[in-house]
Amino acid sequence: MKRIIRKIFNSRTSNEGGNFFIKVSKIIGYKPLNISYFKEAFTHRSLNIKDDKGNVISYERLEFLGDAMLSSIIAEYLFNKVPHGNEGYLTKMRSKIVSREHLNELGKDLDLFDLLESKMSKVNFGENIHGNVFEALVGAIFLDKGYQACEHFIYDSVIGPYVDIERLEGKVISYKSLLIEWCQKEKKTFKYLVYDDTGNDETKHFAVKLRIEDRVIAKARATSKKKAEEKASKRAFFALQHKIEGNND
Repeated sequence: MKRIIRKIFNSRTSNEGGNFFIKVSKIIGYKPLNISYFKEAFTHRSLNIKDDKGNVISYERLEFLGDAMLSSIIAEYLFNKVPHGNEGYLTKMRSKIVSREHLNELGKDLDLFDLLESKMSKVNFGENIHGNVFEALVGAIFLDKGYQACEHFIYDSVIGPYVDIERLEGKVISYKSLLIEWCQKEKKTFKYLVYDDTGNDETKHFAVKLRIEDRVIAKARATSKKKAEEKASKRAFFALQHKIEGNND
């Protein structure tokens, strides 16, 4: 059975006339030299396809590689583009460009999810699958044609159409971090409190209150504690925006 699955994987639209090959070529801007890298980039582990050594084939390892390549190329771009930027500034700007939210948008814009092969129903995937597959695609390009091709793709698909230094300077990537930084600067006590969620949703939700000093500034609920805290922080930021940006007490 495993041999049959591997055969299907190895032959799946691998020739130049195949639909998969054509779609990938259009996305990356050149004809792949080794289409198997790109098949792996769009293979979910639920298919349980394994190589000759019994290792599961999926996009996850390529995602790791692509993340490193993306970070490296963006770092070099910022280093050259913003000569006045110190280490902290460059790190913050890179984080904004390669944020999970931004990578998810890139994956959606390229319709990468449509190419994903999986036994899971696609409605069961979260938002991050779009960014994960985008990173896997970057990793596949690096293995297929090297650093320059990878750099060219990132400049064409990320830097050129999306990176605006002035706009990114004003972009908040974590309202929670911003609120904590402000509270510490102003010597204000703060606490995120999880409380009972009385919602009737099928999916479990977490409810969070953000208390600053003795006052509850914002409440929020989401499918994870982290998301709920970030949502509450965003609401608190806009409630206190005049104080935070004006640096008033």
